[in-house]
Amino acid sequence: MAADRKTLALIGLALILLVLNGALFVVKETERAIMLQFGRIIETDIAPGLHIKLPVIHQVKKFDARVLTVDGEPESFFTIERKRLIVDSFAKWRIADVQTYYKATGGVENITRSRLADRINDGLRNEFGTRTLYEVVSGERDRLMHEMTATLNTAVLKSLGVEVLDVRVRRIDLPQEVSEQVFQRMTAEREKEARELRALGLETAEKLRAEADRQVTVIRANAYRDAQLVRGDGDAEAAGIYAQAFQQDPEFYAFTRSLQAYRDSFASRDDLLVLEPDSDFFRYLKDSKAEKN
Repeated sequence: MAADRKTLALIGLALILLVLNGALFVVKETERAIMLQFGRIIETDIAPGLHIKLPVIHQVKKFDARVLTVDGEPESFFTIERKRLIVDSFAKWRIADVQTYYKATGGVENITRSRLADRINDGLRNEFGTRTLYEVVSGERDRLMHEMTATLNTAVLKSLGVEVLDVRVRRIDLPQEVSEQVFQRMTAEREKEARELRALGLETAEKLRAEADRQVTVIRANAYRDAQLVRGDGDAEAAGIYAQAFQQDPEFYAFTRSLQAYRDSFASRDDLLVLEPDSDFFRYLKDSKAEKN
């Protein structure tokens, strides 16, 4: 009898534990949960913590509430210039409305990723189709991603119950047949820019040289003018000194001038002068006083 009671007690305890195990459930901080009763939602967005449910009757669905990533497959898009681009993108998302999310996807994360990827590709196709190659590559990429995130978020929040936090383009490649054409065009543009810069440099250099030559001419002209003025003043002063000296002793002045004339005339042995013997040129050679008869 004691053994039977012990067995019954163990069976009862096991049944209690089984019931409690089926009646208790925990929702983590990183999860969103809903409760179903025979497939119908009776409670949405259950708060984190320990909760009770009716076994068999109630069913709890839990979903990851963290920020998740959807990686889209590289797709081909055309710009407004009909340039084909191969774009690799990704998006960050999380569950915003758990009831809508469950009704739209059945809570299957892969279905959500697939639908988000399709919407992202459609959005990129529309955005790229209204912009040039330069705008989508560098010029307006940030604004493009911001506008697309806002538009996509509005659509998927109502239809899928998820919130798109950010959409980013990981990589943009050109097809092989387009890459060569773009490279050649970029090379031609850079060469044109280099030629323009060289021409501008040559033009600036010519202007600088012309200005320098003009300044040199002006400086030389001013220097020559100043030199001539100084030389004129010196000649005038010298002439005044000579005049004063001549007035003091005219005879001595005439004598020194004659000696200088003799020195200049007979500087070379090859010099030849044909003069009359009684010429005034020899008067100081004949008479030291140079008296005229």
